[in-house]
Amino acid sequence: MKSAQCKKCLKKFHQKDIFTIQQFQYRKIPTYKWSLDFFKKLEIDELDSFCENCMMGYSKKSKAEWDKLKG
Repeated sequence: MKSAQCKKCLKKFHQKDIFTIQQFQYRKIPTYKWSLDFFKKLEIDELDSFCENCMMGYSKKSKAEWDKLKG
């Protein structure tokens, strides 16, 4: 039974496969505080649900933005 939906692509997936931006608290760069501000600008909340593919895309996008600003 699929009971969750990705906020970005709207794909349905199993609730156990949910990804949120809270997972970015475990990466060192960019910092979690910076990541929260970045995602807030994209109107993404800490509890919004995403599928793995979309979350990986956001991870790359936020890292690229961080590198651009810090580089």
